[in-house]
Amino acid sequence: MVEAEFGAPRSAEPASRRATCALALLALGAACVGVPTEARPNVVVFLVDDLGWQDLSEPFAAERTDWNRRYRTPNVERLSRQGTKFTQACAHPVCTPTRVSLLTGMAAARHRATHWTLRKDTPTDRPIAGFTMPAWNVNGLSSDPTTPRAVHAETLPQRLREVGYRTILVGKAHFGAIGTPGADPQNLGFDVNVAGHAAGAPSSYLASKNFLRAPNDTIWQVPGLDAWHGKDAFLTDVLTTEAIAAAAAARTDGQPFLLYLSHYAVHTPLDADERYAPAYRAAGLPEAEARYAALIEGMDASLGRVLDWLDGEGLANDTIVLFLSDNGGLSASARGGEKHRHNAPLRSGKGSCYEGGVRIPFAARWPGRFPAGAVQTLPVQVEDLFPTICELTGARPQCPDGHSFVRALRGEEQPAHPLFWHHPHQWGSNGPGIEPYSAVRDGDWKLIWFWLDGRAELYHLGRDLGETVDCVTTEPAVAARLCELLRAQLAGCAAQLPYRTGAAPLIPH
Repeated sequence: MVEAEFGAPRSAEPASRRATCALALLALGAACVGVPTEARPNVVVFLVDDLGWQDLSEPFAAERTDWNRRYRTPNVERLSRQGTKFTQACAHPVCTPTRVSLLTGMAAARHRATHWTLRKDTPTDRPIAGFTMPAWNVNGLSSDPTTPRAVHAETLPQRLREVGYRTILVGKAHFGAIGTPGADPQNLGFDVNVAGHAAGAPSSYLASKNFLRAPNDTIWQVPGLDAWHGKDAFLTDVLTTEAIAAAAAARTDGQPFLLYLSHYAVHTPLDADERYAPAYRAAGLPEAEARYAALIEGMDASLGRVLDWLDGEGLANDTIVLFLSDNGGLSASARGGEKHRHNAPLRSGKGSCYEGGVRIPFAARWPGRFPAGAVQTLPVQVEDLFPTICELTGARPQCPDGHSFVRALRGEEQPAHPLFWHHPHQWGSNGPGIEPYSAVRDGDWKLIWFWLDGRAELYHLGRDLGETVDCVTTEPAVAARLCELLRAQLAGCAAQLPYRTGAAPLIPH
């Protein structure tokens, strides 16, 4: 019914055209392989889990906020001084959609892993009475095209391996469900996998507890770190040590490397990193907030160790470092203080359609290639990283939805493109904007379509960052134009939609 409403998916093109495109891509890939590997930059993707836009001492807004003043992240400040920060970068509202989009260059509506994954063939979204929810890709990303309800796509590490890279994942993967090929990152193009599996959070951050909160919590236990069991060490620091060792091995072997260092921090559980927590307790923060701040400072120390290693090994000028989060900051649960206010002036938080759920910090460093101390206001989204990294490394940059922003990284003017979100689910918590939605941003205008009641909201982010003034009735022409943009995007992706049982979806109008 949905595909009949929106038309055939983009892949339904003539076989002759697909064959011609495939031959062209093969030829381009062969040309890329001919470039000497020593001429290619290393790439570090430093991905933080659940880190909010203001959860840093470095402001990603025009001015420092009270949230910025709460935290200590000198190494993010250092990275921003040495590189370029993007103040309007966005991810998807929860983790797996972001991670699959980053690895494939696909919009969430197209890859359909639109919510977080865990168990094989098992949805994690909440049912809603009276509604039929989409049969989304509950198994995530898979290397096996026979895996049902999974994404089957070429990945970023596969592209980089084609041109001589050693591809390394350390930390959180969360690409595919337990018992599917995508649960193991080595099936998705990573040569090395340390601690990545199907689960999206650690049972415990404490090596002294074998990274295990309770004996029956093994589904969440971070794997592959047995050598650290029983030691006085914190997971964030352990992953950093493992990441530097893996990158050093690639350098010894003369290979450029992609290091995807994906921290479990600052996701719950809020275990206390006692190297940093006492100072925040002394400052008067509630225990949960002191622990959260300590997770952030520990993450920043990890970034500092990576930057120090690159500098000390003489690799800084030959390495692109990309720092980002996977969704907006947690605010609906587990934190101290008022719910849904931890990202203010942004509205709401993780899981929400509003800016608190999707706006993230993003900074990039490549000395001598990217301008130092620069600030970019170009809106970018996680799927844009795929073609950008490919272009910078000489790999094949083509992908379904991402747009390269290499020109912006180099300090040049670059036109913006619309950003799209598709999260047709009810997340596990309640709060403002935490409901099934799709959205589009074009310039400063952002339109959100709520699927349960077929309703649009329209905001001008340039003058209303907190999304407090709905302009849908005062700007009908803008609303109509953005509804058409969103409708076309959903149709082009053959998006799966929720609908009232027995009726057609209330599509954007």
